[in-house]
Parts: sequence; C-alpha cells; structure tokens
Amino acid sequence: MRKILFMVLLLILPINSATFAEDTLSTILQGIRNRYGTTSGLSVPYTREVITRSMSMLGNQAKGDLASGIIYFKPPHFLRLDQEKPVVERIIANASILWWYTPQKKEAHQYKTKDFGRELRLLSDIFRGLVDVNDSFKVALQEKDEKGNYEIVLVPDPPWQEIDRIALTVSPEHEIRSVRIFNTLGSVTRFNLGQFTLVKTFEKGFFDFVAPPGVNLILESS
Repeated sequence: MRKILFMVLLLILPINSATFAEDTLSTILQGIRNRYGTTSGLSVPYTREVITRSMSMLGNQAKGDLASGIIYFKPPHFLRLDQEKPVVERIIANASILWWYTPQKKEAHQYKTKDFGRELRLLSDIFRGLVDVNDSFKVALQEKDEKGNYEIVLVPDPPWQEIDRIALTVSPEHEIRSVRIFNTLGSVTRFNLGQFTLVKTFEKGFFDFVAPPGVNLILESS
C-alpha cells in the first residue's frame, strides 16, 4: 500500500508544480500589465552595457561598452532615448520611422523602424505591459534571484534572425529592473532600469525630430 501511495505522489507532484509555476507566471504578467499597461507615459533612467562573447568568457573581470541616459515612452509606440554618457546621442522612434541623432558628428540617420531598432520595439512592448507577449514569444519563468526578483525568459516565436532570447528581471512589486538581450552570436545587451516616473503629458513635438542647422541628414535604406 505504501509503495502504491508513493507512486501516486510521484505522478501527481510534477503536475501540481507545473500548474503552480504557470499560475505564478500568469500572476506576474498580470502584475506587469497593471503597473505599466494603463500609463499615459513614463520616463525611466537607464544604463546600457554591451558584453561581447569573448568578454563574457572573462566573467566579472570584463566591463562592456557602458552608456547611460533616460528613456521616455508614450503609448502605444512613441519612444525616445536621450543618452547622456559617454557621448550625447538621441534616438526617437514611432511605429514607422526611427531617427538616430549624434550632435558630436552633426549627423542624423533616418531608418524604417521595421528594419532597424528591434531592441527598441521590444522596450516599447515592455513599457506597454507585455500585453501581447504570448503572440510573439515563448514565455518561461525562472528561479528567483537572491533579492527575491523574478526572472522571465522570452524566446522569439517565430525565431528572430539576430536575437536568441530576452531575460527580464522583475521585482516582487512587478517593476521591470533589467532587460538582457542575448544575441545569436553570443553578445549580450543589458539595460538596467531605475525607478520610473509617470508622465501625464509631453510637450508638443517631444517625439518628433527636427534637425538643427548644419546637421547632415542621412536616409538609410534596408
């Protein structure tokens, strides 16, 4: 009798564990939607680090290309990155056009959003609360880290040519703390996000780009 009961428990426990993990993931995703999905706009300070495959083999000894600034977002698809360090740069994107402006070089590049800036579109989706995440990704919940933060892994479905997976670190209050984008060649782009601030309204033209006098406009094609 004891052996039969043991076998029954072996069959039941994995099912219960999987169901619990699924319920927890649903709860976290709903918490992210509740926190971000109804905002009229936000700003959040960030640091961005790019670590190449060879650098990642050095572990904590390696320091990647570091940048910092502020991200502004207005739903559904307006995004602006004001990089302050190491050099001033500005990226402004909407559903169709992306501008990359470098004052130091006096250049402004215009791209079609669909051809350039997939990482930025991902940030836009995150700041919308990952509303349609299951339509484009396979989503999995990992173990909590030492601080009690959750980690959610997004695998593009169908696959993306240049990106293998994305890992999100989410606080117990359902605030996204970091976004790690794993390139298929082994490099990692990591955005560490600070405390976000709600923005009710933006100035007119805040998400438009008007080139200052003397700036060379470069229209890029795919």
